[in-house]
Amino acid sequence: MLQQVSLIGAPTDIGASRLGCRLGPQALRVAGIGPALAAFGCDVRDVGDLVGPDNPQLPPVDGYRHLDEVIAWNRAVYQATATELADGRLPILLGGDHSLAIGSISAVAAHCRRVGKKLRVIWVDAHADFNTAELTPSGNIHGMPVACLAGHGPAELTQLAGERPAITPDQIRQVGLRSVDAGEKSFLRAEGVEVFDMRFIDEIGMRRTMVRALAGVDADTHLHLSIDLDFVDPEVAPGVGTPVRGGATYREAQLCMEMVADTGRLGSIDLVEVNPALDEHNTTAELTVDLVESLFGKSTLERLRSED
Repeated sequence: MLQQVSLIGAPTDIGASRLGCRLGPQALRVAGIGPALAAFGCDVRDVGDLVGPDNPQLPPVDGYRHLDEVIAWNRAVYQATATELADGRLPILLGGDHSLAIGSISAVAAHCRRVGKKLRVIWVDAHADFNTAELTPSGNIHGMPVACLAGHGPAELTQLAGERPAITPDQIRQVGLRSVDAGEKSFLRAEGVEVFDMRFIDEIGMRRTMVRALAGVDADTHLHLSIDLDFVDPEVAPGVGTPVRGGATYREAQLCMEMVADTGRLGSIDLVEVNPALDEHNTTAELTVDLVESLFGKSTLERLRSED
């Protein structure tokens, strides 16, 4: 049976610090994400681009930049994601900035509650995205989605699925962090979020890191992968809005994807923060498609999955 996959474009940089990732969905299409998935035996439905408010480029109000606009975009993402999940399809969000994961993961969490599945979120990112209005140095909401999903933030974002919190800290694993604000460090520890930062990866390697991050994933688990492309080192992925040196290498990023694929439990994906305005010849979008191919079966040799 063909894997049923849906591409959902969300062309906005409403929650970001720099303009440009609104161009990400089209850059990913130009890089061939649809044909690449089809080549791996997927039935690909591109539902097109969602529509939402423009970026007004205003300063923060009460600790949030563009809160009303972020709410509108996340409601649209939530509905589109929920629709594809209800149709038995695997939604792939083409961002756009990482604030959009509030909508996608809220929809995935509601779906898991409805069908009785456990949820595991693998959040690969250079940043913790665990700020609040009180902690944020910028007010940019792309630095807050994990906190919002865990119930810390405005009700319009924390209760998209009608239940607060959308997820609990034990459902998320963060991989690749190397830029965490001072307030976030204490908050992450207090909330008990399991984090595998770049020092951890340096010390024990990506394979052992992913073994830990994926521990407990089984046949009753829906695995959601949220990929901020600044997870990868900027020498490999230059087209991101908030690059941080010292990220995952090309092979480390591929191994991360391959090990997720090996579980056979991948049920939904975010691809965010691809910024063509800062890229070089669409390199980062092409890398993203390369990583997605690994999620859907590209490997050097035939390998057994966990259910085989």
